[in-house]
Amino acid sequence: MSIAFTHNARPTIGVELELHLVDADTGDLVSASNELLAEMSQGFPGNDHPKAKHELFQSTVEIITGVCDTPTQARADLAETFQEPHATATRRGLKIISAGTHPFGVARNQDVSPNPRYHELVEAMQWPARRLLICGQHIHVGVRDGERAISIINEMMRHLPLFLALSSSSPYFEGEDSGLASARSKVFESLPTAGLPPQITGWGDFESFMSTLIDSECISSIREVWWDIRPHPDFGTIEFRMCDSPHTLTEATALAGLAQTLVAWADALIDRDALPPPPREWTVRENRWLAARYGIDARLIVEANGDGKPQRRPVRELVGELLAELSLTADLLGTQPELAAIERILDHGSGSMRQRRLVDAGATLADVVHHLADELYDDCFDQA
Repeated sequence: MSIAFTHNARPTIGVELELHLVDADTGDLVSASNELLAEMSQGFPGNDHPKAKHELFQSTVEIITGVCDTPTQARADLAETFQEPHATATRRGLKIISAGTHPFGVARNQDVSPNPRYHELVEAMQWPARRLLICGQHIHVGVRDGERAISIINEMMRHLPLFLALSSSSPYFEGEDSGLASARSKVFESLPTAGLPPQITGWGDFESFMSTLIDSECISSIREVWWDIRPHPDFGTIEFRMCDSPHTLTEATALAGLAQTLVAWADALIDRDALPPPPREWTVRENRWLAARYGIDARLIVEANGDGKPQRRPVRELVGELLAELSLTADLLGTQPELAAIERILDHGSGSMRQRRLVDAGATLADVVHHLADELYDDCFDQA
């Protein structure tokens, strides 16, 4: 099958952020998305809000931006939309939190959203889908064509574990400490078309792969391929899907800025025929596990050094070197403030680290939920 890819002349960005709805007093998850979205959507065509959507469970909602040129625009867009569910939730005695998992919510107690697509998903996937009490952040970055998108995705695989480590915010799952920085990533990868993408050699190879899945009726559309990173032909973007939902809009915007800068940097390397060979799949797979397990404290496998031996290096060093490499591109795009916020995440810790620090100091998981709400509303992660 032939798949058309929408042309984007510049690296536009768009952000999708999934959020949990909780009781303002107890911190318990509340199945309230139907009522919230119905109230928010009044007056829109078809009573369908353009920037706030259902997710799988009624205890979650998703807010999205339009097509933005800069992370600053994306942040303003997200902040404006967020005020609507925030105000609506407050009137109903609810709060909103952003994290890869709710610390003690139980998946089997959640109500599935009314969209038939979600009920079909649960029926088809069964137990893996019923466990998906998780929230993630997706980042779209515009690229010029499909062939270029595949080349850039192959390079982004090298950096995918860094995004996972920086965004990690799901140490607790169903009331237990998972021992991981990102339990969400391990829950989500249980779906058959989730996790790392296969190695794709070019756009024709991608078209053949999709044809096989669709013609064999394993999937009905490209939307059912939930890789950590994938091309989005309709939007003409590369979609980064590996991130946990970070606690704050500042962190979400920082990750979006990093993604945009990386794509623009790789795009320029293609123009100079200087893009390095893609990393080996098994190295990326191991690094993804290390990032999910240890987060910012992980030590990842890097390319062999001069004597041909593999080595492992700390995420903090690798991120620091990457930010330095991207500095000139960031100057051109105006994304230096977002890269500086990435450095702040390294200094203050990812969401998982901050949640565990609270518990280590004596907080309950309900206390953690209230702190998550405060971090999101105050847009401040430097105090934990």
